[in-house]
Order: sequence, then C-alpha cells, then structure tokens
Amino acid sequence: MRTVARFHSTAVLVKTAGWLLLGCCALAAASCKRDQDGREVVTFWAMGYEGEVVAKLLPEFERRNPGIRVNLQQLPWLSAHEKLLTAFAGESLPDVSPIGNTWIPEFSALGALEPLDDEISASPGFNVPDYFPGVWDSGVVDGSTYAVPWYVETRLPFYRTDLLQAAGVKVPPRSWDEWREAMHAIKREVGPDRYAILLPLNEFEPLLSLAIQQPDPLLRAGGRYGNFRSAGFRKAMGFYKEMFDHKLAPVVTNNQISNVWDEFGKGFYSFYISGPWNIAKFKERLPPAQQGDWMTMPLPGPEGPGASLANGTSFVIFRQSTHKAAAWKLIHFLSLPETQARFHALTGDLPPRRSPWLTPALASDPYATAFREQLERAIPTPKVPEWERIAQELRVVGEEVANGKMSVDEAAEEMDRRADRYLEKRRWMLDQAAAVGVP
Repeated sequence: MRTVARFHSTAVLVKTAGWLLLGCCALAAASCKRDQDGREVVTFWAMGYEGEVVAKLLPEFERRNPGIRVNLQQLPWLSAHEKLLTAFAGESLPDVSPIGNTWIPEFSALGALEPLDDEISASPGFNVPDYFPGVWDSGVVDGSTYAVPWYVETRLPFYRTDLLQAAGVKVPPRSWDEWREAMHAIKREVGPDRYAILLPLNEFEPLLSLAIQQPDPLLRAGGRYGNFRSAGFRKAMGFYKEMFDHKLAPVVTNNQISNVWDEFGKGFYSFYISGPWNIAKFKERLPPAQQGDWMTMPLPGPEGPGASLANGTSFVIFRQSTHKAAAWKLIHFLSLPETQARFHALTGDLPPRRSPWLTPALASDPYATAFREQLERAIPTPKVPEWERIAQELRVVGEEVANGKMSVDEAAEEMDRRADRYLEKRRWMLDQAAAVGVP
C-alpha cells in the first residue's frame, strides 16, 4: 500500500497528464447518465478474474432491480491501485468497487469512502453477525464501517499426509511445540536434501501469520510507532529463525525452485503455508496417485490453534458517487448468502459469511474445512495507510534473519526503525489534528 504522502505526489503527476484526466472525466460523465430507457446507471469497477466472473451475476441483479443498469468495467489487479488514485484525483471514481482489505485505511484516510453503517442498519436481513468477525473488522476504521467483505483469504499449512505418517506424526500439530516436533521428525525421515517446510523468502505472509498470533500489536500508540521490539514479535521471529537454523526450511525464494506444486509432490518439503487458491492448484498439478497424500490444517499457534490473516477484498462506495442508494443495492445483492455461494462455485473464492459454508460444495470439501475453522480466528492487519510498505520491510528483514545476517533482537530493532520512518507523516498529521481539537 502506498502512503498518503506518495498519493499526493502521484496526484500531482496525474494532474499534469491531461489526456488521462480527460479520460477519467469522460468516465465520470458516463456514470452520471441514465439509459435511454430511463434506468439509473451504476458504474462498477472490478478487478482480476473476479471482475470477469461477477458479470455472470449481474443479470439477476438487474432483473430484481429493473430500474438499475450496472456498467461493469474490468481492471487488472496490477494497475487497479494507481487507477483508483488517479480517478480520485480527477474526481472520476466509480460508484462502487471491491478493493483489497489493506487499501481500506488508505482510501478512508483520503476521505474517499462513504460510511456504510446507516445503509447496513436500514437493510432488513443484512446479518452482520453472520460474517467472520475478523474479516468484518477489516472494513471498520475508527468505529465506522467503510467496506463490506466480498471474498476472503487466509493463510494456513498445506501438508503431505503420507510423509507425516512415515515420520511417525499421527495427527496434524496444533501448537508450535507440536509443530516443531513434527518438523524435526520429518527432517530425520527425509534426510539432508529435503525439508520439513517451505517458507519462501520473497513472501512476508508466513512470518506475518506467525507474528499476528501474538498478544502484542504490531504497531503501538494508535499506529504511530512500530512495536516490533515487543516480546510477542521477537518470539515469532525466533520461531521463524529456528526453522532455518535447524535446516527445517530451505533458504530459497519461490523463484529458485521449479514450481511449488511439483516440489511439494516430490517431497522437497512437507508443509507449505498458503491460501485457498492452492486447493484447486494442487488438485490440478498433483498426479491422481498423489491426490490422497495431501491435506490442509489450521495454522498452529504458540499454545494451541492459532490466528491467521484476514485478507481478501471488500466492497466500498466512493463518496463522490451520485448513485449511492443504487450502489448499495448492488453490494447488498452480491453479499446475499445465495449469491456468495454461487460466486464460490464460479471462482473457488471463500465466502466471508458463515451461512454459505453450509452449502454442499463447501461443507463436503475436506480441503476447505481447515479454512472454515481458520476464518473464525482471522485477524486484520494494522489499519494504517502505510501498512503494505511496512509489510514489505518485514519480508526484507525476514530474509536477513533467514540468511543468518541478523539476530532476532537486531531484526526487531531494525523493523521498528523502518516502521517508524514510514509512520513519520502519520504522526505529524495526527499531532496536527490533535492540536486543533479534531478527534
């Protein structure tokens, strides 16, 4: 995620690009029009593969709401963030869009998002308690709800059942101590050229998943400073470092192995922390003879079943919209349990509500069961616009630790230094607001 400061510099550059702003303004003008038949037009930007699939759901929405037409525009994820910032600068945002959960604090800080609490409370049957609590909380900033979860992802271990059994591990580990014992048993079984777990050094999510399990927050003082020198983070970093020090994990990135699915099938490692998209990938990539040799499990925690990340994508309505009521109707429709169940059938994405998990496609999927359990313990990342940049520093520092170039204490101090540098503008803005009495 880019900081507010970076947004302002981006906005200045954008304003000099007249042709781009003219295009955005044209989009804005189009979004304010009505069809010749008098229908209200709601502009809906959606990203990636989900943006393609959601088109199949819109005819039913328009049938139920004959006075509304949805103007769907599909964007690639790689350019979506800058496209939204450009549109914000040019006052040409769509009416409604899904955005990454870690983007919500940034666009909220910019004043770009419409609070949704009134719409939620006025909508009969919109059952907030049906949502997994940590996933729902991702869209709540400073007590106001700015986003409604669309689909959710969390991270947990995929594992080789046959290799665990060969190593004498009878049941999947539920705590760090059990996991540590299982990994050492696997390492003894597979020998020096294979490993117990893959923790790719170009991914920050495995380390972050361990860190977020701790009682200590990752940031302190209202998100003004890093809190990486806390006992909790140092404990998580110590466990992470131990897996490399004891040769339980190879010191590699994803790019240094042929591909994660084939190497998993070859037994190069037995545990791999990843997200729900790999259910379909392992079903596709592993040969039929190995389809009974893998499973998913909840992420072990320090003392028992642990928390994991509440990632995913959520719907927002932009404050610039002149079609807020119609945009909310679209969000409400796409949030219905039956719509979410159909969306899962089309994409494999996990629903953020509990009720769609009762449908046969999810309830009978053994690989999804662990994700269902994990979502009850999903936790959002810190709600500051600078978080994505801080998370990337966690990846860099974690790589130094894995390579033996930093101790745990040195890594904790370095993470605080880097986080505090990114949060400097936030501290200044909060201090200025406090000085003039803004809550």
